[in-house]
Amino acid sequence: MALRLVLVTLFLALLFGGVFGWKFYTGQQKAAMMSGPQPPAVVSSARVRRDTWQPALKAIGSLVASNGVIVANEVAGIVKSIEFKSGQSVEEGDVLLTLNDEVDQADIAALTASEKLADLNFTRLNKLIHEKTVSQSNLDEARAELDSTRALLNAKRATIRKKTIRAAFGGKLGIRRVDIGEYLAPGTGIVNLQAMAPIFADYSLPERYLKELSLGQTVAVQVPAYPERDFQGEISAISPRIAAGSRSIRIRATLANEEQLLRPGMFAEVATQLPSRNNVLTLPERVISYAPYGNTVFLLIDKDGQLTTERKQVQTGEVRDGRVEIISGLAEGDIVAADGINKLRNGQAVKIDNSVDLDAKAAAS
Repeated sequence: MALRLVLVTLFLALLFGGVFGWKFYTGQQKAAMMSGPQPPAVVSSARVRRDTWQPALKAIGSLVASNGVIVANEVAGIVKSIEFKSGQSVEEGDVLLTLNDEVDQADIAALTASEKLADLNFTRLNKLIHEKTVSQSNLDEARAELDSTRALLNAKRATIRKKTIRAAFGGKLGIRRVDIGEYLAPGTGIVNLQAMAPIFADYSLPERYLKELSLGQTVAVQVPAYPERDFQGEISAISPRIAAGSRSIRIRATLANEEQLLRPGMFAEVATQLPSRNNVLTLPERVISYAPYGNTVFLLIDKDGQLTTERKQVQTGEVRDGRVEIISGLAEGDIVAADGINKLRNGQAVKIDNSVDLDAKAAAS
């Protein structure tokens, strides 16, 4: 019994001794590995370069037709014919609609007959006046009768002309609002007519930019319907008055719109172009570590043939197309870590691997 207890105790001692010995051995190996030099971290790199940037003042605006009206009738009448289709393009002077003018034509016939009679009466009295057989007052009355009849005839002809509604300018029609046989009171809306080319872009900018604005200045307009396109135009009008409530200035730009892709009422993002800025130092925006105490990058420095990192504070400026302006802290040609910067620390050895075009990859994603 005592021998069995001794053997069990000896076995347990050997077992636990082996386990603790193995733990101690592996711990020593790990400590030896940690105390040795760390392998260089693999990062991609980006180089500070000089670019030419086109500064712009960006604003939100709306597109407005250069001419836009709701075509309406001046005189009352019943619709006789409709000469257009909804959405049709028309030229200035094209007939859009006619009103029934039968009664007016009858009035024209009666007034024409009255005019002929008044003209004959005036001609006869004008001959007799030389024979002293009629008085001057009779001749004056005949002349007044002729002039009055002619005025009534011209007024009736003008009324008939107004019963033919024409396009006041070239453009695109909207959706028809009336039907044949419908009675139209004066001023009834018939159809919307909008001039499509050119077209205006109206927007506002803060008053502090007034000195940077001038007539003829280039603008670029983007609309949600065609996000991949920039529509070029120029400033055609600057309001002389500053809005008291918003302290902003109203601006109108004119765009050719030859393809008629832009429509009145569209939401527009307007960029007013300023003179180009040359020699702007830039870096990809993703290499910047933004923090409340300052923005930093990891500058890569060659020390005895080994690249190491140095955390460098930089002052950044405008951001455009995925690149950020470097105002101070770096010089042209400096190389910084681009990807994998979250695992870096100051003074760490690194190795560059630019086998993948990370700029292209980021743009594609």
